Amino acid sequence: MREFELIDSLRRRLAATRADTRLGIGDDAAILAPPPGHEVVITTDTLIAGRHFPDDTPPEDIGFKSIAVNLSDLAAMGADPAWLTIALAAPALSAGWCDRCIDGILEALSDTGVDVVGGDTTKSDTLTISVTALGLVPAGAALRRDGARVGDLVAVTGSLGDAAAGLTCWPHRDGASADERALIARLTRPTARDGRRLRGRVHAAIDVSDGLLADVGHMLSLSGVGATIDADALPASAALAQYAASVDERRRLQATGGDDYELCVTLPEDALDSARAALDCPFTVIGRIESQPGLRLTDAHGDTLDPQWLARAGWDHFDGH
Repeated sequence: MREFELIDSLRRRLAATRADTRLGIGDDAAILAPPPGHEVVITTDTLIAGRHFPDDTPPEDIGFKSIAVNLSDLAAMGADPAWLTIALAAPALSAGWCDRCIDGILEALSDTGVDVVGGDTTKSDTLTISVTALGLVPAGAALRRDGARVGDLVAVTGSLGDAAAGLTCWPHRDGASADERALIARLTRPTARDGRRLRGRVHAAIDVSDGLLADVGHMLSLSGVGATIDADALPASAALAQYAASVDERRRLQATGGDDYELCVTLPEDALDSARAALDCPFTVIGRIESQPGLRLTDAHGDTLDPQWLARAGWDHFDGH
């Protein structure tokens, strides 16, 4: 497939539908018309073969995940997703591969109301897909990382550790058990939660992409507070509970594994019931914000766990951990 054939395919299959999209795919740039009283939230994520997904990942899963991770960033800001652009760099393009990738993109965008309004294609030695997503939020209502307050509860949506476990299952996926297939699906098809439902209920929010402890650390740093997290309170799926070889292994996957794309938030105790009722997924309290700086990890008895987890807790793109 040639470059402009791909652009024509994208324009045909991803035609704009929003009234506030004045001009979509096909020109030098898009024209958008945000509604009055709203702020625009913008995020970009780049996924690279062999770095962010295995080289033999099916194209529909690559397309799906490239969208989902950006929608998760918008969710962490409490934004309503509106537009996105896609940039694809690849050694070569085949019509079959591109069609399957677009299938995954369309599936991830189903029922979101998002318009794809542009992007770029180029040749590269490594398959890379970059998505820039734009969302809308009422002025002053965005969720941020810097709002955690002393006394807040720390809570997470869904379950943790599945994607990291799924990556360990990937090499033998053809013979994977039902539990292992469920874990792999969390790696390749993450679910972006609906952070809009938490506006006005939480003080701070972040999506768990680099590992829970690393991402909580980002919130604490920006908020100027500390926290204690109970490793035994971290929510585990039934599949992870069956797969983890030990309690310590489960804790490690949940506390330091990345790619879950759940939301971690801080909120006042009196807002917990309201937040839980607003969401359409499990919502679990895992700790509390404290005035003492730093992040502490304990078990259910309050005993401190291995501080080495905190020293290397999460993914660093330039360090490999």
